[in-house]
Amino acid sequence: MDIHLGIPEAKRQAIADGLSRLLADTYTLYLQTHNFHWNVTGPMFNSLHLMFENQYTELALGVDLIAERIRALGFPAPGTYSAFSKLSSVTEIEGVPPAKEMITILLKGQETVVRTTRQLLPLVGEVDDESTADLLTQRLQVHEKTAWMLRSLLE
Repeated sequence: MDIHLGIPEAKRQAIADGLSRLLADTYTLYLQTHNFHWNVTGPMFNSLHLMFENQYTELALGVDLIAERIRALGFPAPGTYSAFSKLSSVTEIEGVPPAKEMITILLKGQETVVRTTRQLLPLVGEVDDESTADLLTQRLQVHEKTAWMLRSLLE
């Protein structure tokens, strides 16, 4: 089916590819955050358990928004662990690190998602893709704020 959104197909494809990388990063960070929510221990257990729950809940909403934007551009969204592992820049961590290390790992993950998001902004600006730009701006606000909160725990 022809799609006429005012963005050439090759540019829509490039944007969808960038969003697929963002989706993979976000989903990988979601899974890692959920894992840490389940497995955190120590004196900060209650506050970290609740914080990680808020973070993974927000990430779950984010992956849906990103995937739906890929679909609106006319391309399939990746949706398997295999696809995500090939596309993601977020480093997966095996095992259960101590609570303070969990915070550091999640901070690095949030910052990785910020960088992935920023890489896509010039392309969407080039073709005046305001819908994707709006999504990316919202995602940047969430991830930058979350990174700040995590960073504050390490001071």
